[in-house]
Amino acid sequence: MPVIASFDGIVIKMYFAPGEHNPPHFHAYYNEYEAAFDIRTRQILDGYLPGKQKALVSKWAAAYRERLMRIWETQEFERIPPLK
Repeated sequence: MPVIASFDGIVIKMYFAPGEHNPPHFHAYYNEYEAAFDIRTRQILDGYLPGKQKALVSKWAAAYRERLMRIWETQEFERIPPLK
């Protein structure tokens, strides 16, 4: 699973596999925690992140929602900047 972004100790990855299951999502890792986030709603689908990291990932996903959806739909790798 390629890394598409990293910031504040959080690593964001997305699977690039034909037929990856819906809804469109990405995975966020922070220390021993992992969570899958829905790109459209920014809600956790599975897993857990501590509150501060969950909020940072949600803010990042809101800022880059269109780029995340483009990656999901095209399955073409793209690095996304960290939060500013």
